Parts: sequence; C-alpha cells; structure tokens
Amino acid sequence: MQIFLVGGAVRDKLLNFPVIEHDWVVLGETPETMKKQGFRSVGRDFPVFLHPQTQEEYALARTERKTAPGYTGFSVYASPTVSLEEDLLRRDLTINAMAMTADGSIIDPYGGQRDVAERIFRHVSPAFSEDPVRILRVARFAARYAHLGFTLAPETRALMQTMVASGEVDYLVAERVWAELFKALHEFTPSAFFLVLQDCGALARIFPEIDQLFGVPQPELYHPEIDTGLHSLLALEQAALLSKSPEVRFAALVHDLGKAVSPKANLPHHHQHEINGLPILEMLCQRLRIPNSFKNLAQQVMRFHTHCHRVEQLKPSTLVDTLMQLGAFKPVNSLNDFLLACEADARGRTGFEHCPYYQAAFFRVAAEKANAIDMKTILTTNAMGAEIGVAIRQARIAVIAELMRFDTAKQPGTPDLR
Repeated sequence: MQIFLVGGAVRDKLLNFPVIEHDWVVLGETPETMKKQGFRSVGRDFPVFLHPQTQEEYALARTERKTAPGYTGFSVYASPTVSLEEDLLRRDLTINAMAMTADGSIIDPYGGQRDVAERIFRHVSPAFSEDPVRILRVARFAARYAHLGFTLAPETRALMQTMVASGEVDYLVAERVWAELFKALHEFTPSAFFLVLQDCGALARIFPEIDQLFGVPQPELYHPEIDTGLHSLLALEQAALLSKSPEVRFAALVHDLGKAVSPKANLPHHHQHEINGLPILEMLCQRLRIPNSFKNLAQQVMRFHTHCHRVEQLKPSTLVDTLMQLGAFKPVNSLNDFLLACEADARGRTGFEHCPYYQAAFFRVAAEKANAIDMKTILTTNAMGAEIGVAIRQARIAVIAELMRFDTAKQPGTPDLR
C-alpha cells in the first residue's frame, strides 16, 4: 500500500498554518483489499475509507470525467493503475495538488510550492471549469488566506468568469452554497469571499440580494464610504473582529438588504429600510435553506439596528417594547449577539472603525434594570390576567425613564447613525 498525505494538510504545513485534518490518497489498492485491512467504506460517489484506528479519510487514487452539468455530473474511475500525478491533476488549485511522503518529501507536479510562496490561487488544469463548486471554494480560500496576501491568478479569474457566462455556476444547489458560505463565515476575512465572487461575476447569480446593494448610495455624512454594498462588507469585517460567531457575522452582512429597494427618488436616503429588508431576508434564507439561528438573529438586527444606534433618543416605552421583541427578558437570549452586530454596523463605516460604541453598554444596562423590577409587588396587587403584563410593562418603562433622565444629564446627545 502506497500512502501519501495530500491536499490541504500539505498546503497548510507549507504555510505554517494550523492543520485541521489529514487526507490521504492510496495507490495500488482496491475497495476489497482496503476492507480486508480493516478500513471502513464511507464514500458514496467515490471510494473513501476511514482508517480503523485514526478514523482519518483514505481515498483510492482516481480520475474523473465530466458527464453532465453541475457538480454531480462526473464519472469516477478508481483503479490500482491510477498514478499519483493523475489523481493530483483532477484537483482544483495547484496549492491543493501536492502530496507528501512519510519522510516529508513533497511531490509537486503542478507548481503548488511556487504558488504557495508567491501567494497565488491558480487552477491546476482546464478541468477546473467542470465543477461550479470550485468557484465557491476559491472564494472560501480567499476568506481564509487573504490576510496572508493571496491573490487570484488572472487566468483563473478569466476561467471563473467564463464559467459564470456559460451558466455552469447556475447549477449550484442551495446546500452546497450554504455549506461554503458557512465555512467562509468562520474564516479570518469573510468579506474576501464576496469580493472574489463579485470579481468573477458570480455574486449576482449566487447572492443577488447582496450584489444589488453595490452602487446604492447612502448619505455621505453618516457613511463616508457612500456605497451600501461596500458598507455591508465593512460591517462584516468589523463583525469578524468583534466576534467568532458566524450568526453575528451573517447578521452584520445582511442588515441593510432593504436599502436595495429604496425608491430612487429618495436616494441617498432609505426610509423604512429596516422593514423593507425583511421579506428579502426571508427569501434569501428560504432559497439557501439557512438555519433559523442565523435567520432569527439577522431579522432582529435588520429590524432594530437603528433603534440601537439611537437608543438614547427612544421613548422609554419604545425601548421596553424593543427589548421585549428582542427576547431580552428571557433567561436565554441573543441580546449580546444583537449588540455585537449593531456595533459592527456602526464601525463598518470609513473612518469610524475605532469609534467607541457606548450604545451597547446603555442597551445592556437598560435590559438589566428593566429585568430587575420587583415582580412580587406586581403579583400581590389586584391585577388579573392581561393586566399583569400591562403592569410589568409600565414598571419597566418607569425604570427605563429614570435611567434615561440620569444618562441625559450625565452625557447629553447621541450621534445619529443611519
């Protein structure tokens, strides 16, 4: 049995990047001989096996032939006669088409070491264009390695543009799109994912809701970057700095979707964009089958981010009702994630990246004080049924009103963030 470490593990070893998992390719074996040696078959589309002790994946060397559009339209050929070079040739990028022997020697038939050193994403062969998922993978690699200076080779960009123009990208299914986006949201620079897709023309086909934000102006006084699409990516960058939560990052990205449908006659103003974006967000989440934990937080941030920015200008009753709708009075809630996404929005503006966001602290104090009212006193009154809820709300409003009077005297005025 000839075994080689392949793919991402080799790439990341060369980059001194954390190696998360090891993938192995096996030459000279068949499914039957693998099973006899204790390996467990797990591959549905091609022969992949789990090692009996380490549970790491071992795949038989294989070649692929395009038989139909889309990422599933392949015929796989695995045989003891397939060479390592043939197996590596079917891979997407040169930096992923290297193998390592047990003694640490690198087998690099397609220039992967050179491209690692020069920080370039370059396709291995024209067969790259046969699988639309590779566009998403390149974008995800950009999100992971942009901070290391990686760029896209011009010929690979041109090939990706051709894939978009030919309609190959339209065969991507929701599950694969979400799977790659989910991974990208965990990376160092998730905004790079969308910039690569925009650069090759795929953003409009895969994420039209986000693509439509580019070119939509905002008031320069509040948004020196002006462009709404750029602001959304800046907010995503800030969210990545503030939180590792993919839900927070997603919410920051999509919070302004409603600005894409603002009447042109009203631009650069976006009245009611918080409400107008909700059905767009719903369609996006439904189309890509995005989990409810992402959708729910994104809806909260979209609906109430301007309330958070102008918290000290709200009526006490409005603030109490907002906290209620955010679920802030429940034992388990997402208030902190909501505030992080709002802070990312506020900082995701050119020149405002390092400005303090004291609104979050005020929001937290308001929630704590409103949640600490004396419930026993209310329950000992003659209030019945719905009257109890009304009494609780009024008590919370009174506490918030007192907090606002104290804060206004201490620090008058709140910057307007629109």
